[in-house]
Amino acid sequence: MDLGLAGRVAIITGGARGIGLAHARALGMEGVSIVLNDRDIDAAAHAVEVLSAAGIDARCHAGDATDPAVVGKTVTFTLEEFGRLDILVNNAGIGVKPAAQVEEMPLDDWQRMLHVHLDSTFLWSRAAVDPMRRNGYGRIINTSSMNFTGGGRPGVAHYSTAKAGIVGLTQTMAKEVGRFGLTVNAIAPGYVATELISQFSPDMIERLQKQNPIGRLCQPEEVAALVTFLSSNQAGFINGELICMDGGRRDFYWG
Repeated sequence: MDLGLAGRVAIITGGARGIGLAHARALGMEGVSIVLNDRDIDAAAHAVEVLSAAGIDARCHAGDATDPAVVGKTVTFTLEEFGRLDILVNNAGIGVKPAAQVEEMPLDDWQRMLHVHLDSTFLWSRAAVDPMRRNGYGRIINTSSMNFTGGGRPGVAHYSTAKAGIVGLTQTMAKEVGRFGLTVNAIAPGYVATELISQFSPDMIERLQKQNPIGRLCQPEEVAALVTFLSSNQAGFINGELICMDGGRRDFYWG
């Protein structure tokens, strides 16, 4: 299937490794030019080398994804390099350690989690609308989580709330920009086999897999395939949706 993505340009936040790098590789193999944002300058530069070696046109513009100045400069850089912006994948985020019940959660932890996940999604999405509207084409894909779709998981209220807020932002923006040829959707992955998950104990990973109907972890490439389709011409009437990719299990019991 020709997804009609050749010649498109994408920004991917948190794109230096893991799921973000998988997004870059999958989109790049469809002929999309890639701009990676990541706060790890060395990792971002290495990711560009990896992508370039695969024949993908890639650049990096490193910086903190929550900094409005970085957002603006990255969008400007993208337009100067490629003359357009068609796709934004909001992938940047942080983990949930240490976990804490709401009554014990420090305000700083709460605010940082919402800032990194929700505020950054707002900042990048806001900045992408104008250049996409000028193209008459745009795809914004945000990242929620099964920690929201499963009804919230005790100990990570800040993370679950941030991921819920991303869905609200997604659905509202979809109504605002759809008439310009732009779509805004969100994905909610389950547990994905990344470097972060590999730090779990073998017992925990075994429990994760046994509790899932498919019996394994999701692979980064599978999430990237969904994002690539949502970026395509064929997905032009999918708008304001939250698409779960959790193997059929919305929740998870640690016990």
